[in-house]
Amino acid sequence: MGVPSSVSGKVKDVLVKQGEKVKVGQVIFTLDNGSRAAQPQPSKPPSENKAQPAPVTSQPVQATQPKTPTPRSAPAASAVPNETPEVAEFKLPELGENINQGDLVRLMISPGAQVSEGQPVMELETDKAVVEVPSSLTGIVKDVLVNQGDKIKVGQVVFTLEPGATSQPHAQHPSRVDEFHEHQRSTFHAAMQLEGRTEEQALPPDQPRSASVATFSMPLDLDRAAGVEHRGPVPAAPHVRRLARELGVDIHNVTGTGPGGRISEDDIKLYTKLLLASAVSGAGTAQATHLRQPKLPDFSKWGKIERVSMRGVRRKTAEHMWEAWSSIPHVTQNDKADITELEQLRTRFGPKAQEAGGKMTVTAIALKVCASALKIFPQFNASIDMEKEEIVYKQFINIGVAVDTDRGLLVPVIRDVDKKNIVELAAELTQLSKKARDKKLAPADMEGGTFTITNLGGIGGTGFSPIVNYPEVAILGLSRSSMEPVWINGKFEPRQVLPVSLSYDHRLIDGADAARFLRWIAEAFEQPFLLSVQG
Repeated sequence: MGVPSSVSGKVKDVLVKQGEKVKVGQVIFTLDNGSRAAQPQPSKPPSENKAQPAPVTSQPVQATQPKTPTPRSAPAASAVPNETPEVAEFKLPELGENINQGDLVRLMISPGAQVSEGQPVMELETDKAVVEVPSSLTGIVKDVLVNQGDKIKVGQVVFTLEPGATSQPHAQHPSRVDEFHEHQRSTFHAAMQLEGRTEEQALPPDQPRSASVATFSMPLDLDRAAGVEHRGPVPAAPHVRRLARELGVDIHNVTGTGPGGRISEDDIKLYTKLLLASAVSGAGTAQATHLRQPKLPDFSKWGKIERVSMRGVRRKTAEHMWEAWSSIPHVTQNDKADITELEQLRTRFGPKAQEAGGKMTVTAIALKVCASALKIFPQFNASIDMEKEEIVYKQFINIGVAVDTDRGLLVPVIRDVDKKNIVELAAELTQLSKKARDKKLAPADMEGGTFTITNLGGIGGTGFSPIVNYPEVAILGLSRSSMEPVWINGKFEPRQVLPVSLSYDHRLIDGADAARFLRWIAEAFEQPFLLSVQG
């Protein structure tokens, strides 16, 4: 968990080092609040003054010292009214849970440009999607400190800005960026409340306030105070999470030795050593196997090569596919569906979908077919919790659809598919597919799926084995339909045939159930009237 500052100003002295254990109430750093003197604090009784330890010494601020910029939240005790700061910094805000950095895809500003609060200033590619980042400031851009293609971390300064005469860097009205900061603010406030303190009381009692020096101390560990057991997000700093990802370690399996179970780099390294040791002894898990993959040969011995960094969506896809393939025992069931009549209906009702802003595609129809099948076969809409040895049956049907983009595979999720008709699904699918290709998908657009459909029919192929989208337990693959001779009533007839493939998690789904599920889907394609009778 990132710890936000409760004070504003210029850092004077840092009193801790990376890797040290920091206790609640310990002074982390001293801070120069600026040259303007604060209003005198109420004098304390003599008895308190005698018991007060000596304050941290600091050089007094000279009258000739240049003024420091007024912070975004100036202390209420300031004797001088707030002035518009000469320069403000825009830092990359938090973009979502477990997202601590991104690759700069496009910069939308330049020095001298006018920027307004809420205006998009850059496009950032994270592990999940490309997102537009809005500005929290208003004014004229002074310096841009990043370049296109750079990897930018949360909290890094992106550009400096000269605020307008009537504009405040942090306006009264809420913006999208305020939502990014809400998690940090609420966490700090909650910590102060648990300790029985307010922000104004955040300093340790032995550190008096002064006009020139402030201190910042570590707030109370929320998890330790509340006795929270980590089943979801784990307490670890971003650099620790990054180390775990680089080593291929599932951080949820690591036991933290820090306060409240916080995980350190040493914990990750120790866990990795144990995995490697178990792999050598022959008792390694799938994750240990991942850690000891053979090293690549030196391909440059045979010719010219080029190494390109695996970034953004491609890196996340690689990690997710490995996780799914190594943890799920996959089986693929294949079948064929006669969609001759369905194609006639698709042509007939296509204009209605166009009027609603969509296309009457086979994928749109498959959404409705699968939603009906998932109600009849609920185990295909479930997940497995091996830790608790439970099956999680979901009472909602959210289906993801794989979309091919120039950045890789994205899977936006359509929610409550069973409650929408085919025309509505066609319109929503068209909109989400366009957002994916235009790099407008938000991470939330790709979360919460219970089943997935992937259609390669537009490209070709007569069948394939799709990989289950963990933590789901099944995925339907559609290939290219073609005209085939089908024996009907004693003679061959030309029919439009669609190959369908179902990959599933064999821990939960038996082969017979998979065959029944896929046959039901094929028959629904062949007899669309079944949807109104059984779906």
